[in-house]
Amino acid sequence: MNISIFGLGYVGAVSLACLARDGHEVTGVDIDATKLKLIGDGKSPIVESGIMELIGEVVAAGRVNVTDDPEAAIRDTELSFVCVGTPSLPNGDQDLRALKRLAEQIGTALKSKDEPHTIVIRSTVQPGTTLHAVLPLLEEHSGKQAGKDFFLCFQPEFLREGTSIKDYDNPPMTVVGASDEAAFKQLKALFGDLPCDFIETDVRTAETLKYACNTFHALKISFANEIGRICQALGADSHRVMDLLCEDKQLNISRAYLRPGFAFGGSCLPKDLRALLYMAKRDDVDVPMLASLLPSNRIHVEHALDLVLKQQERNVGVIGLSFKSGTDDLRESPMVTLVEHMIGKGLNLKIYDPEVRVSRLIGANKKYIDEAIPHIGDLMCDSVEDAVGDAKIVIVGLSDSDILEALGSLVKPDQYVLDLVGIKDSDGIAGNVQGICW
Repeated sequence: MNISIFGLGYVGAVSLACLARDGHEVTGVDIDATKLKLIGDGKSPIVESGIMELIGEVVAAGRVNVTDDPEAAIRDTELSFVCVGTPSLPNGDQDLRALKRLAEQIGTALKSKDEPHTIVIRSTVQPGTTLHAVLPLLEEHSGKQAGKDFFLCFQPEFLREGTSIKDYDNPPMTVVGASDEAAFKQLKALFGDLPCDFIETDVRTAETLKYACNTFHALKISFANEIGRICQALGADSHRVMDLLCEDKQLNISRAYLRPGFAFGGSCLPKDLRALLYMAKRDDVDVPMLASLLPSNRIHVEHALDLVLKQQERNVGVIGLSFKSGTDDLRESPMVTLVEHMIGKGLNLKIYDPEVRVSRLIGANKKYIDEAIPHIGDLMCDSVEDAVGDAKIVIVGLSDSDILEALGSLVKPDQYVLDLVGIKDSDGIAGNVQGICW
């Protein structure tokens, strides 16, 4: 393909070199004359392993041109990657001036072009930017219509400084957010041979994914460092601890616990987290990230309560009381905490949990309920039908297939359903179904 790349910083320079290496004709565009001269002379504007040699090779092969003229770049190419910077403003927001200015220039260039052109945003931008900031400028300055005269999509990059060429050739996935089949087809022709899945999604999901990935990386680094400081104070081998933690591919290094849902609870996680925080405090180890976990968990329960109270209804049916399906363990169950809050707000509750029978509770379970909700026996029902029947609000805290099947036939269109478990076939439930965070 004939490709133009706007912005020859880190992502742009690496993309230019790799695309030209793979046989494409690439035009690099930038307002910085120094960068243009360096690339034109076969030199790299960035320091990166292998990039100097690669740019030298592709320039010598005649597959790279450089220009500061956006109109010429658009005219002579069929697809453009936008890789301009989106730095932070003092308040933490993004500075989109360069991106918006470029959108105006590309739009003006498209005005005189007859063939459809594809624009791929690779700059990291806040969700909504591509469609609500870039797209209107392109249409305004071109006088053309997206999806017909040109195509716009977003493709997050997963390049690490120091290993960018290797990462380009072996990405974890190729994700393209678009609304036009033509854009997906063109990007698949460009990247479909890479040894990873080619994933088509909507623009907002693709934009958000980049932030989720980078934040998760920061979270992992902070977690390892805070555990490391605690280990240091305890005299434990932090590297060995984390090496062994990573050996668990079922729960630790896996998809487990990475699906949005309700708050955590049970007999282990809250107790052990508090104990770890106590050890850190005792040894004067500051662990702000770990210390934020319990408050974050409480806020998630409060979020569920807010969603219930916004309905301005008093009769609530609660499906599930234990901290997860298939158990009668009520210790530190977020469902029990939510029930406590709703009782405190004067709501009328009916609760059903197939595994919980108050008369059978013994030991720690009985003690916990006696202290948390001593009159819970009066709120318990013997069936899903009893809990749902007169309720205006139905809270689903269990994912048992028979319960979800029953809800499909019991829930009425005027009932509000708060889904805490991620009901797979929520379309089969007649009520107004809303997820706890989806």
